Amino acid sequence: MDIRDNLTAGWRTFSGFVLSLGGIFALVYGLMAVYRSTFFARDAVFAFGGLETWGWITFGLGVLAVASGLAVFGGREWARWTGIGIAGLGALGQLLTAQAYPLWSLMIMGVYLLAVYGLAVYGVRETAATSSISRPEGIDAGSEERPATIEDRSRRERRAA
Repeated sequence: MDIRDNLTAGWRTFSGFVLSLGGIFALVYGLMAVYRSTFFARDAVFAFGGLETWGWITFGLGVLAVASGLAVFGGREWARWTGIGIAGLGALGQLLTAQAYPLWSLMIMGVYLLAVYGLAVYGVRETAATSSISRPEGIDAGSEERPATIEDRSRRERRAA
């Protein structure tokens, strides 16, 4: 197994776990907003709707995030793009509801942003590992040689001197 396969599997696991965790947090937040609205700040002003409306929106995004996070474990490309979209919308939604319960909203938003980062990097690692464009000229895919770096060149120059 190549080291790139390990990195890809690690990013996929991280992304799926973080996206599912953010979804679970959003589920709890949404249910609390709908059923225990006394828990939140009373003087919170929202761009549109009320706390109950945003609770249902957050709950729906949480359900989608958990489902997408579980699909990411399967390694599906559509799950990665869906996860990026859901996590981005979830982070935006948490930003818009931050006035009701700021620390919790910022925590969920941070988890969603970690999920976006993990999903984006997971896709780059996978395509870079399978791409022939990422290899420098003169080195074929089966070769174990690596191109000379600046450190290698400077070592050679010191030895020659």
